[in-house]
Amino acid sequence: MESFQQRLPSNGFPGERHLLRFLFLTQYFPPEVGGPQTRLQSMAAELLRCGHEVEIVTALPNYPRGRFFDGYTGKLYVREMRNGIPVHRVWLYPAMGGGVGRILNYATFSVTCLYGLFRATKPDYLIVESPPLTMSIPACIASRVWGIPFVFNVADLWPDAIVDNGFLKEGFVHRAFLALEQWSYRRAAYVNSVTDGIRDALFSRKGVPREKLLHLPNGADTLHYQPGPPDFALKKKLGLGEKRVILWAGTLGYAHGLEFVLQAAKLLANRPDMHFLFLGDGSSRKKLELLTRELGLQNVTFRDPVSIEELPSYYSIAECGLASLRSLPVHEGAKPSKIFPVLASGKPLIFVGKGECARLVEEAQAGIVVPPEDPEALAGAILHLFERPDRLREFGANGRRFVEEHFDWSKLIASWVSQLRLPKSWARDSQSAAPQTKMNA
Repeated sequence: MESFQQRLPSNGFPGERHLLRFLFLTQYFPPEVGGPQTRLQSMAAELLRCGHEVEIVTALPNYPRGRFFDGYTGKLYVREMRNGIPVHRVWLYPAMGGGVGRILNYATFSVTCLYGLFRATKPDYLIVESPPLTMSIPACIASRVWGIPFVFNVADLWPDAIVDNGFLKEGFVHRAFLALEQWSYRRAAYVNSVTDGIRDALFSRKGVPREKLLHLPNGADTLHYQPGPPDFALKKKLGLGEKRVILWAGTLGYAHGLEFVLQAAKLLANRPDMHFLFLGDGSSRKKLELLTRELGLQNVTFRDPVSIEELPSYYSIAECGLASLRSLPVHEGAKPSKIFPVLASGKPLIFVGKGECARLVEEAQAGIVVPPEDPEALAGAILHLFERPDRLREFGANGRRFVEEHFDWSKLIASWVSQLRLPKSWARDSQSAAPQTKMNA
């Protein structure tokens, strides 16, 4: 097998026709549904389409239910093919929410993923998804054994996010996470940001050298998600008939502040033609379903998450998409992945929140931005949008065009791959790495 150095031109850049091997290490991957899962599947599929080789090492699917999916119970390791990509799945302790169970969830995968890594083919680049932050430890081990660089993908700034969301208090554990964070950034050949805010924080607050920074924002597969006629059969199956659907498709978590959305639904109870459809699961779902019953809401439905392949049909029956984030400092630099399929599907977006995502919606002129945690403002925005069919069409067309121009996965991946090279800092560090050992299955 040719080495990584042999597969690169002498200047350290992958050549225009040079194909590379990518190995993804992530705790989350389809058939699970969520932001990281959608992003990583799209990224892997686009790399494969471009001719690169791709493999995945991940956990047996269990998120966000906290239990293994059907067909995976009682197994320690599974190798399967998903859309032409080899996927290595390993056991972990399944859990949801916080506390000791979630700590065991992260810790066990950090250990068992090593088995999956060394069942995979030695890559040219190891792409590591964070959170959880602990993924840098097995990544560093594999990087040194194989003598290859790893890219640390930062989708959320840990430990900042878990402190801001109230899951962790400042103290010894927080300081330990901060130390692990800095160690992770030093060991990685590259640190990849998902949003402009994260990129700026990595450089200005976290001290990551500019030469180490890559940027790959969330995007959408504009061939998979397209404007189209409503799937009336699906609408009938869901019992929504002539309802005008406001769609939430994604994780139902504390960070989203969805209790305020339910309060807005209460304010719109006198409009039986409007219906909120929540498509997803998560740590807050049971509380949200309980609040729905307490408020006596007849205009809200919760449905289990569906596969990425089924999602376009759900967007087709929606009048608009919905995204929401609590008013927290860490969310100022967030751009939830759920917004891009909405825009690519030609649907207007109502975004509840502030910061980078709000500015994107306003720049694209693709929807309405509502202040966070303000049910009255949200209800008013929905009424305003639904009473202006011309604005619905205009916002939808603007969003589709904006994604095609700036957030199409094919363009994003092509630009990102063109930035990859062998960093001088990593090359120096790798001189002291352990001898390369062939550990492929």
